[in-house]
Amino acid sequence: MEPESMFTTVGQAVQLSVAPVFLLSGVGAMLAVMTNRLTRIVDRGRFIESRLEQAPPAEAVRLRNELSTLVLRMRMTYRGIALCTITALFVCALVVMMFIGAFLQYRAAIAVAVLFVAAMVTFFIGLLSFLREVFMATASLRIDEFRLARASAAAEADDGPRGAS
Repeated sequence: MEPESMFTTVGQAVQLSVAPVFLLSGVGAMLAVMTNRLTRIVDRGRFIESRLEQAPPAEAVRLRNELSTLVLRMRMTYRGIALCTITALFVCALVVMMFIGAFLQYRAAIAVAVLFVAAMVTFFIGLLSFLREVFMATASLRIDEFRLARASAAAEADDGPRGAS
């Protein structure tokens, strides 16, 4: 291959790989978000475990329920992280395949298409896992809001209407 045509080939390969590299940075950002959520879930679990030892029986039941919810959330987040990491690996393989195809005059279109579809499928499933974890987190928050409303209603019933002396 002539040096001039080699530079042209490299230039074309770089141009074609720009879009997958942008995709890779988006996947990386999503991984950062998921990793941050996983860290917060683990920290909350450790905090609850430390309180569980000294908790009275009624409180211990509530803490165990929250811990089991956190375990499920942790699994969903971990699954999302694993799938997004696999997505990143597919995208990296796609870029490598594009360069191999460009340099060796290998028709890599089918392999590139398969890698791209695989990346999109794993990213889609990873995002679904993340969304499920978010739904679980907000559902547990709604339960706490319900418990808070019930407790304040009970307190108001015990104290009578506010302002009445």
